[in-house]
Amino acid sequence: MGSQKKRPVRLTAQDREELVRVTTTGIRRASMIMRARVLLALDTSVGHVDSKAVIAARLNVSGETLRLVAKRFAETGGDIHATIARKMRDLPPVPSPVTGEVEARLIALACSQPPQGHTRWSLRLLEKYVALAEDIPDLDHSTIGRVLKKRNCALT
Repeated sequence: MGSQKKRPVRLTAQDREELVRVTTTGIRRASMIMRARVLLALDTSVGHVDSKAVIAARLNVSGETLRLVAKRFAETGGDIHATIARKMRDLPPVPSPVTGEVEARLIALACSQPPQGHTRWSLRLLEKYVALAEDIPDLDHSTIGRVLKKRNCALT
């Protein structure tokens, strides 16, 4: 078995007890329970470990899942909690360019009279006018549509 030779999973007795407790008691996310079961199945400290295909079939997961959990266990330095818990983001989420002030200005523009030669505002026309306005950041027509829909503003 390739991943067992490359990244063997060796658990202490305390780690095994903790993983058994995670899988059998309490309320936890299904992904956390699945990763704990994978670690218990891949543990080489108990002796013989089944092949990757047998473990995957028994746990109803893919071979890739087995590989990724073993890889994460090796990357975290054998920390079972970091292995089974949800991975934290590397980058923070990007803040939305639509703030309350931008939203208010956009709604005011959409409720105003359309420009000469147009009977009503369209999302593409609003997009062009927003691009010309210096105090409003450039927004895509789909973003403008989401903002207007959120506030129940109909373009009439």
